[in-house]
Amino acid sequence: METDFLPLNGTDHVEFYVGNAKQASLYYQYCFGFELVAYAGPETGVRDRASYVLQQHKIRFVLTTSLVPNSEISQHVHKHGDGVKVLALWVDDATRSFQETLLRGAVAVHEPKKISDEHGEVVLSSIKTYGDTIHTFVERKNYKGAFLPGYKAIKNNLKVTPIGLKHVDHCVGNVELGRMNEWVKFYEDVMGFKLLITFDDKDISTEYSSLMSKVVSNGNGYIKFPINEPAQGKKKSQIEEYLDFYHGAGVQHIAIATDDIIHTVGELRARGVEFLRVPDVYYEDVKERVGHISEDWKELQKLNILIDRDEEGYLLQIFSKPLQDRPTLFFEIIERNGAKSFGKGNFKALFESIEREQALRGNL
Repeated sequence: METDFLPLNGTDHVEFYVGNAKQASLYYQYCFGFELVAYAGPETGVRDRASYVLQQHKIRFVLTTSLVPNSEISQHVHKHGDGVKVLALWVDDATRSFQETLLRGAVAVHEPKKISDEHGEVVLSSIKTYGDTIHTFVERKNYKGAFLPGYKAIKNNLKVTPIGLKHVDHCVGNVELGRMNEWVKFYEDVMGFKLLITFDDKDISTEYSSLMSKVVSNGNGYIKFPINEPAQGKKKSQIEEYLDFYHGAGVQHIAIATDDIIHTVGELRARGVEFLRVPDVYYEDVKERVGHISEDWKELQKLNILIDRDEEGYLLQIFSKPLQDRPTLFFEIIERNGAKSFGKGNFKALFESIEREQALRGNL
């Protein structure tokens, strides 16, 4: 049996570069129930940026904004708008993770670096992935602080109510036409991932547009990265729209797991989060296609939650509208009841829903 040269414990955090982290952090606290747990900025000795760390169960988001006009952060926001810069992976050995991936062709961003404070030490190292996105390996076995050295534990005055978000289920990347297989090969060769599933334009298409997608997963299945590219169609696909507005490849959506999607989505809707809508006709044949489930069908239809089944069980899912003004990053909320798949039976309905939104924006 081959040994896993890059053992991953899970997603450590996702860092977003944003135009105004102070305001964005309030949005994620109020709408999504995240708790503010740590901060870095001028008050903690960091002069060029401000970062807010938000947490809910095992999910950790970092929102970072630049305090100077010509930094890498401000250039990233200028080009891409608010978006994901860092998909950070929790490892036991950040130095070995860096060396093993470099041996296999990774491009270095940051050499292994040890940082410390009164709570212990952390080792960080980073490599490139698609677009301007990077993977940072985080070794925190000798650290007891709120997040990382340089950050101070903080509590906001806002009373936050968690909504049942548990962990990152998967993160999806959009890449340019013809580059999906190149990035799948990167994850296979450089990071030791395996190809889990392939969707072609017959699986994900409408009358007007289509896309191709392949899903790669690490050895223990904790990390799953679907990679999308556009496919030929009569009109512009959602992937092309993303690439046009993000100005390159990047993270399209983050899927977040919940154990009670009816409660979670009910809360999100009540707090003003907007979701893509599928027409009521979707629910006319879904019962026959999916079979018995434990949830109340009327509640699912009222909240416009989608249902799909595979050989191992069923899943419930819903997709938000873009979380910023550019039609780029969005969230998926997913509840798995045994199912290991990604909702193939919902693709057509979802795609048509996205196309309706594109048409409103004049981008179809």
